[in-house]
Amino acid sequence: MDDARHRLSRRTLAGSLAAAAGMAALPVTAASVPRRSELIAEENARPGTRDWILTKAEIDPATRYRSPWIEGFCSHLSAKAGEEIAFFVSANPPSPVTLSIYRLGYYGGDGGRLVADLGEFPGRVQAAPPVGPKRVRACDWEPSARVTVGNDWPSGVYVAKLTATRSGHQSYGVFVVRDDRPADYLLQASDFTWQAYNRWPDRFALYDNGEKEWYWGPNVQVSFRRPYGKYCQILDQPLSIGSGEWFLWEFPFAFWMESLGLDVTYISNLDTHRDPAGLRRAKGLLSVGHDEYWTIEMVRNVQAAVQAGVSVGFFSGNAVCGRVLLDEAGPAFERVGVFGPPGGTIEFEQMKSLAHERPYANELVGAHSTGPVTGGADWICTTPDHWVHAGTGMKQGDAIPGVIGWEWHGDPAPIPGLEVVATGPTQAAPGKPNGGVYTATVYPGPNGNMVFNAATCWWADGLSAPPGYVRPSVYTSPQGPDPRLQRITRNVLERMVRG
Repeated sequence: MDDARHRLSRRTLAGSLAAAAGMAALPVTAASVPRRSELIAEENARPGTRDWILTKAEIDPATRYRSPWIEGFCSHLSAKAGEEIAFFVSANPPSPVTLSIYRLGYYGGDGGRLVADLGEFPGRVQAAPPVGPKRVRACDWEPSARVTVGNDWPSGVYVAKLTATRSGHQSYGVFVVRDDRPADYLLQASDFTWQAYNRWPDRFALYDNGEKEWYWGPNVQVSFRRPYGKYCQILDQPLSIGSGEWFLWEFPFAFWMESLGLDVTYISNLDTHRDPAGLRRAKGLLSVGHDEYWTIEMVRNVQAAVQAGVSVGFFSGNAVCGRVLLDEAGPAFERVGVFGPPGGTIEFEQMKSLAHERPYANELVGAHSTGPVTGGADWICTTPDHWVHAGTGMKQGDAIPGVIGWEWHGDPAPIPGLEVVATGPTQAAPGKPNGGVYTATVYPGPNGNMVFNAATCWWADGLSAPPGYVRPSVYTSPQGPDPRLQRITRNVLERMVRG
């Protein structure tokens, strides 16, 4: 059942699951859904607001990541129109709580639109969960509010803004609204990676084994049945409280696409895992930002989509690196392998205890994470006459400063027709090379399609700077929106549509 793939709690959502079961006899396919290429342009012509931005986000210093005054999570990673989403909220001390839901996009530069105001409801303290097997923390909280996804809610990433009215503290819940319609582009939210780095309530990410703060081995599990704590790497981003890594890496890409009215629809990593047919309703699949953790099913499904003629844009770094095993009943997952050769990522000793089996990431992406994994660099043009650089005015050796970081791709695969379109040495700091070499690549698919690899987590920084955005700076510093990078992105996206 489709709804069962996206729920977090059987007990609390039994009613909505029963309703979904009643619709199971009426399958929906992309061919039966009308194309609405103007949908995003029409949506972004609606009035926007900046009220979605948190104004009082605070972290308990004893935990470093948690906001106990107000925190919550959603029952679904992604949901479709007609499905019910439950919100599980804790307020400590107890306080009335307001909940407003916003779709995130362009909206004249405001970045969001209010789609539902659920008003005020009682907020109470909900217990932190015990430490379970493999250090999993899964909350058995009572639902605080519910909403049915409206038929007029376009696919997108949505946040539920939670406010404890007595203290004014705020945080988010986050979910994807998906649809079945054919579209030019599918933008995938990298929520498996968001959860892997989620340390809520204090030291319980995929990287915490009770001994090391940055552990890269097996036998640690993380659950989606808990709030997102504040992001734990690279930069200080208050908007990450409750929202994973969306505002850090993907939002500038979505903001820019929607400002142009491009025909984009949205999915979760979970949808890539469970819905291979759904990937083929688009001309291009987009992996954006930090897209590190994939299941083997995700890899195989995207490989099959490429063989079926779908183009893929990996506007991301460290993509398809850690292999995870999904426990769908949670949902929860654990690290079980690496999508790369033994010794390919030289900095992490614990990786030796994990399986290194094909497919390797570079066999899909074009290049992949390799030693020394982290670092930064400029985007250096090596193919000025290539269609990727058309209209940019870039010449051999021209650079877009600081675009490559903080994790990147190298070691291109021997794929027939693969071309390296930008490459250069990486650095640990300005003037301090660290021995790495990044490679941005493109290779042809079997049906006029192609796979593009930007080789960096920070590509979207060169597209836009939405409200609330915080620019990263470590190893190197990207410089924000750049017309050359915007043109490269347009070239890739247009090639996806033309085939």
